[in-house]
Amino acid sequence: MSSLHDRHRAVIPDWVALYYRDPLEITHGEGRHVWDAEGRRYLDFFGGILTTMTAHALPEVTKAISEQAGRIIHSSTLYLNRPMVELAERIATLSGIPDARVFFTTSGTEANDTALLLATAYRRSSQILAMRNSYHGRSFSTVSITGNRSWSPTGLSPLQTLYVHGGVRTRGPYARYSDAEFIEACVADLEDLLGHTRDVAALIAEPVQGVGGFTSPPDGLYAAFRRVLDRHGILWITDEVQTGWGRTGDHFWGWQAHAEAGPPDILTFAKGIGNGMSVGGVVARAEVMNCLDANSISTFGGSPVTMAAGLANLGHLLEHDLQGNARRVGGLLLERLRGATAGIEAVREVRGRGLMIGIELTRPGTDEADPAAASAVLEAAREGGLLIGKGGGHNTSSLRIAPPLSLTVAEAEEGASILEQALRSL
Repeated sequence: MSSLHDRHRAVIPDWVALYYRDPLEITHGEGRHVWDAEGRRYLDFFGGILTTMTAHALPEVTKAISEQAGRIIHSSTLYLNRPMVELAERIATLSGIPDARVFFTTSGTEANDTALLLATAYRRSSQILAMRNSYHGRSFSTVSITGNRSWSPTGLSPLQTLYVHGGVRTRGPYARYSDAEFIEACVADLEDLLGHTRDVAALIAEPVQGVGGFTSPPDGLYAAFRRVLDRHGILWITDEVQTGWGRTGDHFWGWQAHAEAGPPDILTFAKGIGNGMSVGGVVARAEVMNCLDANSISTFGGSPVTMAAGLANLGHLLEHDLQGNARRVGGLLLERLRGATAGIEAVREVRGRGLMIGIELTRPGTDEADPAAASAVLEAAREGGLLIGKGGGHNTSSLRIAPPLSLTVAEAEEGASILEQALRSL
């Protein structure tokens, strides 16, 4: 009988990536742990790409899903939907956007695609500003604004995209500057870029770049950008698919580290809110959200079951102050990892905030990416009972660490010890 891996290769596209030389089948999970088909337990420091936000098999979420499925599973947005309205009310209030409207999708890709539709329709322009090293999804429109070559399989695009400096603090032409000088240089670059373009619809940016390796600019960069954008009438879209819901610890949304110039015009979210259920969405001020002059619905966005899961998950997160836990335990984990990696030549930088931590690896003695080392650490961590992720952009290789926000101090220490051993095995 063929292995599941053989069967996978026979029917799934070659470009659907799998981690590990011997790919892993996860059969069940509980709390911060998952089990494979052989019954081996792992501490999960990646949460299905930052999607299992609170915990695996969270009782409140599984109960909400079961009870709603027992009533009705699907109705579409053509009918009033109480769970959808209730979740939209909570998200609108939490977003910080005045007079907010919420539209639900099934993924972060679809959420960003919708945000681009809104911005281009509102501004009557197909020009988009995006950040270098960014990632915004796998649809035709979101691939075309992704500033990461490894995740952009085509140069064809429905949009004209121009890429801005600033998403990566410790590389590039401004890396040696102080934070204030870095922001000043990036703003000057933006001003110059706008002098060469026609009307631009929007700037889209991840406050912390996810796939790019958990890189971020100094706090305040996007506020400085926003002041420039406002003078030109350009919208600001914050992609909170990975940074939302308190993961960074210091803030509920990533944009709040750049809040001096006010909230964004459009906010996109997904991943963690569903805790594994397929939920994404867009928040925008009413003037922008209501600008479309044609009919639209969502067949699966706002499904009663996924909305019930989102409500239960968000309620649990707020009631248990998981943002505060991300700040406290994430701070301890970050310092533990910095101490553990001191003296390891392959480690260029340990960065992040809250439970969103990146470890950048390079070939010893150089600034060159070392993807083989990242893969080796991934394998060694798995052997030690720890699951992590990886990422990176132009000539960078990074390990990505993003456990469920309920991570305990003991689990953080356990994971850090396994990861230290894996890194020292290089």
